[in-house]
Amino acid sequence: MVLPEFMQDLIPLLLALLVGVGIWSLLSLFSATNKSEQTDRLKKLSSKDAIIEAESSDSKGGIFNMLLKTAKALASPMMPSTEGEQTEIRKELSAAGFRSENAVPIFQGLRFITLLIFSLPSIAYFIPAYGLTYDGLKYVVIFSAIGMYIPKIGLWYVRSTRQQEIFLTLPDIIDLLVVCVESGLGLDAALRKVCDEMKDHAKVMASELSLCNFQLQIGRVRKDVLRDLGERNGVDDLRGLTTIIIQADRFGSSIANALRVQSDTMRTKRRQMAEEKAAKCAVQLLFPMLFFIFPGVFIILVGPAAIKMMMSGAF
Repeated sequence: MVLPEFMQDLIPLLLALLVGVGIWSLLSLFSATNKSEQTDRLKKLSSKDAIIEAESSDSKGGIFNMLLKTAKALASPMMPSTEGEQTEIRKELSAAGFRSENAVPIFQGLRFITLLIFSLPSIAYFIPAYGLTYDGLKYVVIFSAIGMYIPKIGLWYVRSTRQQEIFLTLPDIIDLLVVCVESGLGLDAALRKVCDEMKDHAKVMASELSLCNFQLQIGRVRKDVLRDLGERNGVDDLRGLTTIIIQADRFGSSIANALRVQSDTMRTKRRQMAEEKAAKCAVQLLFPMLFFIFPGVFIILVGPAAIKMMMSGAF
C-alpha cells in the first residue's frame, strides 16, 4: 500500500523523533548506571581501607572497567529474562573459551551494538526510499536480524573450531597420559606432565589441563575437576574420557587400561569418520563434474566437429 503525501512528509520527522528517543534512552540508561555506581563508590569510600583499594583499582584498569560498564549497560535490553536462557548462553560461551563472569553481558552488548549498526542505517535509507510500506519494513527487519545474529554466527564458528581442535588432539593426550601413568606417575603428576609436554602441539587442551591442575592444587576434589573439564567444553569424547577416569578412580581399576581402551575407541571413531567422508566424495563430486567439468570436455570434443559442420553448410 502507498501512504498519502502528507503521511510521507511526516516520515523524516518520525525518523528524527525515533533517533532522538533512542539517544535519550541510552543517555538516561548511562546516567542511571553512573548514579548507582557513584552511590556505591561513596559507600565504599566511607571506610579508610577502601580508599587505598579504590585508588589502586582506578589507576590499574580504568579503561577496561569503563568498557565493561558500557557493555553491561548496552546488554540490559538484550539480556534473557529467564535463568535457563542465561545458562544456555553461558554454556555456549564457555565451550568457545569465554569463561569470565562478564562474558554474557559483553556478548549481549555486542549483539545490541551490531543491531544498531545494521538497523539504524537501514531505517535511514529504506524508509525514506520506500516509505512505511511492506518492502521498506521488510528490508529493515532483514538487516536488523542480520545484525542480531552476526555475533551468534561468530560464536558458533569459534566454538566449533575449538571443539574440533580438542577432538583431533585428544588421542595424543590420552597416549601420553598412558605412558606417564604406566611409568609410575600418579594421575595428578601425569596431568601436569602432559600439560608441559603438549603446550605447543595442543594449546587448547594444554590450557584446559593447566586449569585442572590449578584447581587440584587449590584443593578441589578430583572428581569435580574432571567432571567440570568434560562439561565446560561441550565435546562428547572429552566428557566420555573424564567419566571413564572418574569411574576407574572410584572402583580402583587400572587407569592405564581404561585410557588405552578409550584411545583405541577414539582412533576407531576418527578412522570411521574419515572413511565416511571418503565414501561421500563420489556423490559430492558428481555435481561439480556435471556443471563445470563435463561442459568443458563436451566443448573440446564436439566443438571442432560442430565448427566444421557449420562451415560446410550442414546446418
